[in-house]
Amino acid sequence: MKKYFLVFLLLIVFWIAGCQSKTVAGETVTLPNGSYQNITADNLNILLKNKDFVFINVHIPFVGNIAGTDRSIPYDQIEKNLSQLPLVKSAKIVLYCRSGHMSAIAAEKLVSLGYTDIWNLKGGMADWEKAGYQLEK
Repeated sequence: MKKYFLVFLLLIVFWIAGCQSKTVAGETVTLPNGSYQNITADNLNILLKNKDFVFINVHIPFVGNIAGTDRSIPYDQIEKNLSQLPLVKSAKIVLYCRSGHMSAIAAEKLVSLGYTDIWNLKGGMADWEKAGYQLEK
């Protein structure tokens, strides 16, 4: 009887663990010195539910934020603002801008500087809104 109870208990534990969080896999963009992940608005929405990253708006000029944004750093000044980034280069950083273009440039720059866990919102705030999510103005 104890054996069946333990098996049942293990099944419940694995089932609950599987329901806890969805794994988000992005589209890998490979560069000569590393890579970053492009993600969709729906992927970002899942990530924001259990936020474990620094979330940076790199768009200029400012047109709004996605809720949960930690910093605003202009995409073309990312290297001048390294003090606003995690000291550990393996820390997860998610970037976004209005269309995804500026954040892709910032992602490439961070990868070239040795950061290894960079994520980019492909389509930016435009796709975020198109998917039905709100911006903070």
